[in-house]
Amino acid sequence: MVKFAHIADSHLGGWKQPELQELNLESFRKALQYCIKEKVDFVIFAGDLFDSAYPSIDILKETFSEFKRLKEEKIPCFIVAGSHDSSVSGKTFLDVLEKAGFCTNVEKFEERGGKIVLLPTIYGGVAFYGYPGKRSGLEVQDLKRVTLQDSPGLYKIFVLHTTTTKVKGSLPIDSIDEESLPFAHYYALGHIHVVFQYENFVYPGPLFPNNFKEIEDLHHGGFNIVKFDRDGKFETKRIEIPLKEVTSFDIEIKNAISGTDQIIGELNKRELEDKIILLRVHGNLEEGKHSDIKFSQIEDFVKSKKAYFLLKNTHDLKIKELDLEIDTKDSENIEDETIEHYVKENPSDFNSLIPPLMNALSIEKQEDEKTVVFEDRLISEVKKILNF
Repeated sequence: MVKFAHIADSHLGGWKQPELQELNLESFRKALQYCIKEKVDFVIFAGDLFDSAYPSIDILKETFSEFKRLKEEKIPCFIVAGSHDSSVSGKTFLDVLEKAGFCTNVEKFEERGGKIVLLPTIYGGVAFYGYPGKRSGLEVQDLKRVTLQDSPGLYKIFVLHTTTTKVKGSLPIDSIDEESLPFAHYYALGHIHVVFQYENFVYPGPLFPNNFKEIEDLHHGGFNIVKFDRDGKFETKRIEIPLKEVTSFDIEIKNAISGTDQIIGELNKRELEDKIILLRVHGNLEEGKHSDIKFSQIEDFVKSKKAYFLLKNTHDLKIKELDLEIDTKDSENIEDETIEHYVKENPSDFNSLIPPLMNALSIEKQEDEKTVVFEDRLISEVKKILNF
């Protein structure tokens, strides 16, 4: 009997909020600690270990420290890159992990006669084959040309980061039919953040939720422990990693001026201590505007109740559309004329800042530019305009 861990979509470094980034890291620590405790034979990471091809130094330090623990326990790791792990040029920090001896990237292939022949990485009685995920699902077309180099007598595990047809559902994305993939005893999948199994095609879900909706739906992350015998039969066990209780609020606001008191009143009806608070605010504002809702005051209230963290979503909070009837014959100047009309209807000392701010906010992110560098550049331009 062989026992291994199947982990996917860790997205380390994906959360900007320190509190949620720490929970993400804690999920990673607990998962590897469980692997050590259970003395698994090996660990598979099915893509998106990192949320970016250029993770921060702090994230790298934490990740390397945890992989070091596995190495000290002599538990090997097998990995493929996900769509978030690699840059446009194909560079990935997984190469650094591999060179440090912490894992083995099982992406090995050759082009032969129009086919992509995956080569096995053999460990014990197991042959690992791997193919990475790519941006925009570009790996799907490649996978239609994939075949496996034979490895007779070995248990075949195909590690890949992609969308299969059965898990896709109604999602408007490319997918690969399960039947079109070459035979393997177990398909260790990642990419789609759901817990899903179709025959031997298995998605363990994210190790920690990656956005507001995932926390709302999943509350926490997890991974799979898999056991297989000599006949190739396997069984999976889901390992949940609950860290903080989640409490959700869905509040409709019509009057933004009284919205702060309304939200605090609803929050005050429940116990909030040490919980992740999900605040979804929606509605069509009949009075006031977004800024009339004092979210800083709401956050202070939540902190006074000793909540762990407040995460808010105001995507569906709408204001009345401005009635801007502008007579213009020159469509190229409609932006300038719209601003001019707005300034006349809404006099303010700050109106002179609107054109330069719009120009600054139209700055585009350069190819391979780190998000943090782009954000710093954007904020720097805005600060110059505002004289900060």
